[in-house]
Amino acid sequence: MTKEKERQIKQAITEQRWTRIAQAQFLNKRIVKVRYLSAQEATLMGWDERCIVLQLDDGNLLMPSSDDEGNGPGALFTQHDTEPTIPVIR
Repeated sequence: MTKEKERQIKQAITEQRWTRIAQAQFLNKRIVKVRYLSAQEATLMGWDERCIVLQLDDGNLLMPSSDDEGNGPGALFTQHDTEPTIPVIR
């Protein structure tokens, strides 16, 4: 097996694993509240900016991050015609 084929297989396995995790957390859940992170919450995260927060019906909160390590809040891109980006508030 070539290194490229091994890389492709590992990538597919990783994608499948994270897809299953995301499905378990999000599928068939409802968004029950939409708000921005409070200044106090942002400070607790070590952030100077605030992002949108989506609360699900099971109490879980979703918030976009600038990277996997949570080094900062992130914007949320949508497919909405007039508002395609929910921005970070600085």
